[in-house]
Amino acid sequence: MISFLVNDKPVELDVEADTPLLWVLRDHLGLTGTKFGCGVAACGACTVHLDDQPLRSCVIPVSACAGKKVATIEGLRPGSSLHPVQQAWIDAQAPQCGYCQSGMIMAAAALLKSNPKPSDAEIDAAITNICRCGTYPRVRRAIRAAAVATSKT
Repeated sequence: MISFLVNDKPVELDVEADTPLLWVLRDHLGLTGTKFGCGVAACGACTVHLDDQPLRSCVIPVSACAGKKVATIEGLRPGSSLHPVQQAWIDAQAPQCGYCQSGMIMAAAALLKSNPKPSDAEIDAAITNICRCGTYPRVRRAIRAAAVATSKT
């Protein structure tokens, strides 16, 4: 049995210790906002937070989460309002197909939590997620807008 928190709710699962966290979230917990993209931690579609740090869940064994806190895109919004990054994504029309966007949003939220006013170079260095549609300029614009919105709260 492996016990940890997912979106602030306690979870106890009887799964193989080496099962990737991505598949535990999707197949065992029904949290399908975290996407499978590559399976080798290259694309970032599966980005979640583990103890407030962004990571690629496709290569993290669920055993590494024991006693820790996992946050997914489903748990990002505070109450009934959107997280500032989610709202900025909508306002900037950042997604095109949208497949990679939950991972990008999670990476952006982690960046702004650790660096509330990142430069473009810092955004580029932190957001290494791959977007096949190439919406990077809109993503950067959304992150800058979310940084401003976050600084006002």
